[in-house]
Amino acid sequence: MRVNIASENSAARIAAIREFNRFYTVRLGLLNKRHLDGEFSLTEARILYEVGANPKITAATLTAALRLDAGYISRLLASLTKRRLVRQAVSARDGRERMLTLSSMGERRVASLNQHSAVQIESILSGMNAVDQAALVRGLTTARSLLSRVQRPRVRIVRLSKMNGELVRLINEYYQAIKVVRRDSPTSIRSIIQGKGSGAWLAYLDHQAVGCVVLKTLRSMSSAVECKRLYVQPQARGHGLANSMLDALEKFACDKGFAWIYLDTFDALKIAVALYKKRGYVPCDRYNDNPQATLFLRKKVSP
Repeated sequence: MRVNIASENSAARIAAIREFNRFYTVRLGLLNKRHLDGEFSLTEARILYEVGANPKITAATLTAALRLDAGYISRLLASLTKRRLVRQAVSARDGRERMLTLSSMGERRVASLNQHSAVQIESILSGMNAVDQAALVRGLTTARSLLSRVQRPRVRIVRLSKMNGELVRLINEYYQAIKVVRRDSPTSIRSIIQGKGSGAWLAYLDHQAVGCVVLKTLRSMSSAVECKRLYVQPQARGHGLANSMLDALEKFACDKGFAWIYLDTFDALKIAVALYKKRGYVPCDRYNDNPQATLFLRKKVSP
């Protein structure tokens, strides 16, 4: 019988890493209900540390850095804010974002956590001589360097042929994020997807749908269409997804013979407004009765 040496080596490596994971989680007390036998869970303590180390970090950046579910982070931040450990303020650049800082009480708690953590690590190192300590630090540095070589996720932009749960989920997230008053019904979205001159696109990172955009026809202007519901989940930002979706949407509109793309927004969404203007959208007169819109833009996409 032929033995697959590569497969055996891979299995052995996986087993070795899993065994080390079991060892260090116990050695550092990570399985305890409270981190360092204090008042916080490990995740709460890490959030406090990140906010303290990066004043005015946004919730979206924090979510991306810790690779955790946005809803989970939101609930923990709400709890820490209620306990007067974290302060949240609306970002001047993007009204959808919250800037996070520690309160005076939060700073004291983080200082205490840092002290207890240092004592714990010192107790581990005290059982080693200087040579072994240096070897341990080198090994951890090498491990971090190797594990940091993460391949960027694959980006895909897909035009939908029918309604699906991913689009519904993302549009509802968009509604909640900017508190949309006038919302599309499922029937309306379905007709947009099935229309010849309209459509909906999803942005994927690897296999996860993380963004959406919708293109609607305008009854008042036969030569124009309207861009709506452009949204990228906070933890997925930084991969150029909004630009990629707009590229697909604008190409579709041009291919269908439309001359203009219109959109409305409001001034608090400074990052979105800057993106639109960078792509060539210019101010125009109000073209609809959206009660929340304060800014109206359009772009010529074909002669």
